[in-house]
Amino acid sequence: MSLYHIIKPEINFAPGTDEHDPRVYAEAKQQYQRFKLKGWLVQDQEEKYYVYAQTGFGKTQYGLVVGAWVDDYLEGRIKKHELTRRDKEEDRMKHVRTLNANMEPVFFAYPHRDDLDAIVADIVKGEPEYDFVAAPEGFRHTFWVIEDKATIKRITEIFAEIPAMYIADGHHRSAAAARVGAELKKSTKDNVQSTKESDFFLAVCFPDNQLNIIDYNRVVKDLNGLTSEEFLKALEEDFEVHVQSDNVQCTKGDYSAIKPKALHNFSMYLDGKWYSLTAKEGRYNDADPIGVLDVTISSNLILDKILGIKDLRSDKRIDFVGGIRGLGELQRRVDSGEMRVALALYPVTMQQIIDIADSGNIMPPKTTWFEPKLRSGLVVHELN
Repeated sequence: MSLYHIIKPEINFAPGTDEHDPRVYAEAKQQYQRFKLKGWLVQDQEEKYYVYAQTGFGKTQYGLVVGAWVDDYLEGRIKKHELTRRDKEEDRMKHVRTLNANMEPVFFAYPHRDDLDAIVADIVKGEPEYDFVAAPEGFRHTFWVIEDKATIKRITEIFAEIPAMYIADGHHRSAAAARVGAELKKSTKDNVQSTKESDFFLAVCFPDNQLNIIDYNRVVKDLNGLTSEEFLKALEEDFEVHVQSDNVQCTKGDYSAIKPKALHNFSMYLDGKWYSLTAKEGRYNDADPIGVLDVTISSNLILDKILGIKDLRSDKRIDFVGGIRGLGELQRRVDSGEMRVALALYPVTMQQIIDIADSGNIMPPKTTWFEPKLRSGLVVHELN
């Protein structure tokens, strides 16, 4: 039985049914109760932490499943780097209210701690509760329950010393869960700090030095009235432009040689050829945490300045392709005639995300892509 019947309950209705229909939320609640009655979801009798390991790209990252305190989010100790849309927040809030539970965890990063790493390394020597490989990506997901009370107490003490958590993925889920928690606290007579379950929401916290951020690339439908020659000439004002010498490898499915090599280096596909673009000195500000980002450089100097794309969120001429799909997907969409040009970016770093969040700034749209994604349903947090 798929958890989609709870987190995407519209699949139980006729195609075209509005996912915000009240019947859809009611269906989620009914399916959630069914999962519990069937024994597919079992309530722990005591508070516990869990270790959630994800293996992919030749490495494993180890997260701790926790209850994140709502006030930490509201007061800025859980830091964000993306804007959220109110309508998407409202949808997630209705889902949490209806179920009275957090079904989908939020993905957090924290400044790594050697003492916490040592505790986790000791725990994962034991037998896991779950261990499976998920299709279609092929990532491995492994899960341990932490039973020892002394270990639980020590983990809590260490987390109390960590000054901030950073939302890696799940800004809308974080905002929705925190707003529901704040509503429930406001509705009670005792409006002080407490240990009610509704004061917390479900999160998985990973050390920042283990996370894998991959590229988030762009494809554009036209050259804004320019010929290919005019477009390449315009690029030369701000970039060093070179035809890639390894195009022949791409026909065999090997794109490793033409990936961007470092920050401020881009790979572009146009007219059957891959190009290397390197931003010239003075075209960006290394002292500005936003201005130094390659998404900012490409947006300002290529998408806006040359191609006339002002708003990445609303312009229909641009689309975005997660790096998990590879550079071959960029080439395919251009070769098919659907798109005219593709632009591959070097991934942002975790430190860039932390710097922007610490400065109170917001990243441009479609900047980060974390893999592997968290699997929902391994643990659920009820608010009652």
